[in-house]
Amino acid sequence: EVQLVESGGGSVQPGGSLRLSCAASGFSFSNYAMAWVRQVLGKGREPVAIIDSGGSTTNYADSVKGRLTITSDNAKSTLHLELNNLKPEDAAVYYCAKAVDSFGNYYDSWGQGTQVTVSS
Repeated sequence: EVQLVESGGGSVQPGGSLRLSCAASGFSFSNYAMAWVRQVLGKGREPVAIIDSGGSTTNYADSVKGRLTITSDNAKSTLHLELNNLKPEDAAVYYCAKAVDSFGNYYDSWGQGTQVTVSS
């Protein structure tokens, strides 16, 4: 059974930073691409960062480029997302997702999400 557990969310002022973590289990972490996806009430899910199974190739949504950084730790089966210079529009529930392969085009497992709030 795939298990993805996010943590690290919280409240921060604009310009602040947070570090999200995703503890993965139930599968061979190093064989799959992973992603962070966020969702705001009333809107669809927006993939913001993807990392391949080797942890060497990353892709970011244009809205977060230069501010968010995705990393993976295969030894610990853990995914991280560094959020810097946060903006109010970054506020959302952030989900950790597992791809069906090593490339990250489709995803089949999701965590419970962690809330990020950005306000003055």
